[in-house]
Amino acid sequence: MKRAAVAVIVAATDDGSDRAGFILTERPSGMRRHANQFALPGGRCDEGETVVQAALREIEEEIGLKLTEENVLGTLDDFPTRSGYLISPVVVWAQQSAPLRLSPEEVAEVYRIPLDGFVTKDTVSFVSIEESPRPVIRIELMGYHLHAPTAAIIYQFCELLEGRVARVSDFEQPLFAWR
Repeated sequence: MKRAAVAVIVAATDDGSDRAGFILTERPSGMRRHANQFALPGGRCDEGETVVQAALREIEEEIGLKLTEENVLGTLDDFPTRSGYLISPVVVWAQQSAPLRLSPEEVAEVYRIPLDGFVTKDTVSFVSIEESPRPVIRIELMGYHLHAPTAAIIYQFCELLEGRVARVSDFEQPLFAWR
């Protein structure tokens, strides 16, 4: 499998409440793959690069936030995708509230999503599909659905914050992501 890294960036929300949140991007409509989808900052690992290095590089490239390994809090479970990637989530603390500089080729919009109340029985659903014994996880966000791997990774992180264990390997991607 090809290696990739994504960043779960823990930062203050931008609503003035100083609540903890995470940064989510929306991909531009002109992208060849995954256009208009919500995503965590991330991408392929360059040759010789660790997942932490890749996540930090992708954060800077996509949203212009320069963080260091000192900001890394840890990692979550790797998510093997149906398209042949092994995605390693890196949890990063971004205390500074510096303005973000979005790369227009990779990011159309950025959101600071509050962690409290994000994963609830009203926002998370699990859908059965004939093609897999694992359920497809969906998290409702602004009238849309996040799907795995992003939804699985965020779900695992939110469950961890609540002291519960969830494994991303328990969740399936929707059929449209199988290519």
